[in-house]
Order: sequence, then C-alpha cells, then structure tokens
Amino acid sequence: MVRELKHHEKKLLRKVDFHNYKSDGNHREHEIRQRYLLQDPMDYRKYNALCGSLRQLAHKLSQLDPDADPLRKKLESELLEKLWRMGILKQSREQGAGLSKVERDVTVSALCRRRLAVFMVRSGMVETIKAATTFIEQGHVRVGTEVVNDPAFLVTRNMEDFVTWVDSSKIKRNILRYREKLDDFDLL
Repeated sequence: MVRELKHHEKKLLRKVDFHNYKSDGNHREHEIRQRYLLQDPMDYRKYNALCGSLRQLAHKLSQLDPDADPLRKKLESELLEKLWRMGILKQSREQGAGLSKVERDVTVSALCRRRLAVFMVRSGMVETIKAATTFIEQGHVRVGTEVVNDPAFLVTRNMEDFVTWVDSSKIKRNILRYREKLDDFDLL
C-alpha cells in the first residue's frame, strides 16, 4: 500500500503521469513485433532507423529544385527504383511514384512484409508465420540455390519466384505425394 502524497509532492508531480510513458509509443513496436513475429527486439529498431533515414533522404531531395538540379532527378529515380525492386514501394517511378510516396509508404511494416517467413504465408506455402519461421530455421526452405536459415531474410521482387522447398525436404515430398507427382527416383 502506498502512502498518500503530501501537498508539496502533489504540486511537484502534477504533470507527471506514472501510468503512461512517452517511450511506449502507443505500443506500436509491440504490435508490429507480434504481427510479423519479429524474434529479435533489435530488428524493429533497425528497420525503424532505416525507414527514418530513407524518409530523411527523401525529404532532403524534395527540397532541391527539380528543374534546376539534375542530381535530384538522378538520385530520385535511383531511390524510387531501388525501393520498388526491393518490394517496399508498391509503384515504380514509371507508375507515378514520387518522393512523397517514400515519406509516406516506407514503414517498418513495409520492410517486415518482405521478410521470408511473411512472404511464405502470403504466397500460400504455409498458413502461419510461426510455422514458416520453424520451417526456415530447420532448413526446409531455399531461395534460388541457397538454403536459408534466417527468417529475417528479405525477399526482393526478383527473388519471389525462386522461393521453394529444399529437394530433400519431407514437406516437399508430402506435397508431391498429395499431388500424385512423386517420382520414385526422387526417393534415392
């Protein structure tokens, strides 16, 4: 049980709220970490810092004169093209994306949606992010020819078609057996 504050203590602490802290950030970090199953707490902070840097760069580029400065056009097109190829922006430069899209659409959620576990769920390979994370950590998934063991692996637009199961995986064997396409030669 806590004693009641004295008059001078109340006066000093009247602007202090002990129940809500500014650093909580309305629990946004917790929601994102839970939704996308970010296991490492530093992942969110790294993604947040990266998004902040990209927004800051876009803001500084937007302050340059678009007609008089050829460097702005070059850097703007490179930035937008790179973010589109990574899959963070939904539109490319040719489709009408601009620097305002970078300031508005480059978020931690956009980066988390490009993680391998989340991509596997969205493509229908597995039903939950937790199951995808387990399969990735156990070595059942490959991107191209490389076996990936890190669920934080970012999948770009070019790599989307190359996310598959490892040939020796029992999951792939069960899928082929279900589709009645299992070859006896694959069992060797």
